[in-house]
Amino acid sequence: MTVWIAIAVTAVGCYLVKYLGLSAPAGVLERPLVKRLAALLPVALLAALTAQQTFADGPHLMLDAKAAGVAAAAVALVLRAPFLLVIGVAVAVTAGVRALGG
Repeated sequence: MTVWIAIAVTAVGCYLVKYLGLSAPAGVLERPLVKRLAALLPVALLAALTAQQTFADGPHLMLDAKAAGVAAAAVALVLRAPFLLVIGVAVAVTAGVRALGG
């Protein structure tokens, strides 16, 4: 039963956060700081999530095939490769490292 209470509390909390965002005055939303935060915060959160999923195994740092794939994708991005090629390089390097036992 406590799981359902947690789900209900989370749902209500999400609704309230959404409502607060919709009820914010337009003057607050037009401030340069708010605009900058709204543009940069999703990128920072996605980068943190990607780093955590790539380099962490519970509380431990893990450098494995995923890290090699991300590094290969970073090199492809620096070389200004098209996005689909970047994804292909990351997939190929990750699969290659896993096939070699990494």
